[in-house]
Amino acid sequence: MATNYDRLQELKAFDESKAGVKGLVDSAITHVPRIFIRPPEDLATDTPISGEPTHTQFTIPVLDLAGKLSDVVAGVRLAAETVGFFQVVNHGVPAKVLEEMVAAARGFHELPQALKGEYYTREKNKKVKYGSNFDLYRSKYATWRDTLFCVMGPEPLHPQLLPLVCRDITIEYSRQVKVLGTLLFALLSEALGLKSNHLQGMDCAKGHSILIHYYPPCPEPHLTLGTNRHSDPGFLTVLLQDNIGGLQILTQNDQWIDVPPIPGALVVNIGDMLQLISNGQFKSVEHRVVANHKGPRVSIACFFTLDNYPSERMYGPIKELLSQDKPQVYRETSLQDFNAYYYSKGLDGNSALKHFMLQQ
Repeated sequence: MATNYDRLQELKAFDESKAGVKGLVDSAITHVPRIFIRPPEDLATDTPISGEPTHTQFTIPVLDLAGKLSDVVAGVRLAAETVGFFQVVNHGVPAKVLEEMVAAARGFHELPQALKGEYYTREKNKKVKYGSNFDLYRSKYATWRDTLFCVMGPEPLHPQLLPLVCRDITIEYSRQVKVLGTLLFALLSEALGLKSNHLQGMDCAKGHSILIHYYPPCPEPHLTLGTNRHSDPGFLTVLLQDNIGGLQILTQNDQWIDVPPIPGALVVNIGDMLQLISNGQFKSVEHRVVANHKGPRVSIACFFTLDNYPSERMYGPIKELLSQDKPQVYRETSLQDFNAYYYSKGLDGNSALKHFMLQQ
């Protein structure tokens, strides 16, 4: 390795190109640039991906939302309390909408650089922005992913702010996934033993952002990651993934297992704020995306949270869930304070929730 390596200069050059990871791949690189290479200590301590014998013992639940209500609620409760992830079918979002959303995601990220670069920014309050690695200057290494970030609610996003190539379908997908989110919060409320409108009454479904991710093929996938290990900061995430795969969750016995793509299904996972207000009953689980020779992989994540929204509401464990046997675990916080802490530390492999735990 060259001794005069200037990491900051390389980060700036990557950032100022406004071309993202796709730009590197388009330039026909054969090696992963140094800023993307995981440090030796990370590679050495990385938990191996589970092999077949254990893999078959742990599966991500698949829930049919058209089933009997009591069965669906029981399934949601079990998944939210133990795995933190589940997939849903018969969720009401038409297959055509899913297909068009994935195609539009590719369409945006494969635009000529001159068009795509117009959306590239690190301005925090921009409602529509394209970029790569939100924590580029804070993380130990960059990850192999580009993202178009769109704040879709609670205030309706002006259509003209969205790139034309994905404008109409993103608005339609946003509308459909908001309906699904409202249903999921009703099921989660009942799974906590509360009235079905409880979480919605706490504004959990009030706002959402759509993140359109693009993972180009990687020449040396063993050296980097598509997304570093993390849990999601909001209340709930609904994810549409294509058929390539790469999403993995960390189990309680420290094994990475795949979340396999299922045609027509959507992946749902509990966010940090839902773990906080459920007083730890629901689990926000760490997950990551591995880099791959295959690609590009596309996924569309819908975060139910209030980004850049001046809400003064304080969130703490729901009082009805507390008892002498189940004392309060987390302190109250605002979404602004939680998000500020989460994003300031970046995806460093440590849960933001630890910072909000009461002293034991």
